[in-house]
Amino acid sequence: MKTSTRCPRCHHELDEGPIMYRCAHCCRTVYAADLDNEYVPRTPVAA
Repeated sequence: MKTSTRCPRCHHELDEGPIMYRCAHCCRTVYAADLDNEYVPRTPVAA
């Protein structure tokens, strides 16, 4: 599952992860805890 995470400074897509992300455009390192990401669980499947 690929999620698109954006740099808070320049808004380009971040790479690497999932704990520490890196922006290739502005060379900034961002921790996952500093990003505003919301976890959305999968919908349950009826058995």
